[in-house]
Amino acid sequence: MLIALQKRKENIAEYILYIWQIEDLLRALQFSPEAIYNTLVAKIEGADQQQKENIFNWYMQIVELLRKEGKEQQGHIEHTLHLIKDMHNLHLQLMELPVGEHYRMTYMRMAAELPRLRTILDNNEISDTELAFRALYAAMLYRIKGGGERAIEDTLAVISPSIGELAALYGKVERGELNLFEE
Repeated sequence: MLIALQKRKENIAEYILYIWQIEDLLRALQFSPEAIYNTLVAKIEGADQQQKENIFNWYMQIVELLRKEGKEQQGHIEHTLHLIKDMHNLHLQLMELPVGEHYRMTYMRMAAELPRLRTILDNNEISDTELAFRALYAAMLYRIKGGGERAIEDTLAVISPSIGELAALYGKVERGELNLFEE
């Protein structure tokens, strides 16, 4: 919970990927409250009992969302998908507005890879931004499992700069540090 709050404040892309990891971790623990507490909460150093209870409740809220949304086996909670839609809306604005000039150059390097990624992930229904997130998450999982290092590095080298810049601009807009319509 504490890491998620920090990531949400600092980098929306890292936050989304972190929540996706938490979803998979909770699935691996079979949503068992005992396993979640013993594995993820009990050993937190420096946290008092109230803080541990708050953290445990946060994990259980994610479990409840996964169940409520029918995503016990796979998929991501709507909260993160809405954030990606917000980021994609920003992407669309940056593709048109003068303030997005640098972003467009960064995005164009990724755009050439999007058809290949769509084929690999076999999904034509999602936005380019969600596709990029899914590819980043898949690369993270492959890295954890070990294997495909060359493909992982190639994917990260193409996608990370674009999503990183989009996330940074999203944060600036959200904090009021960037006006998209300013000349």
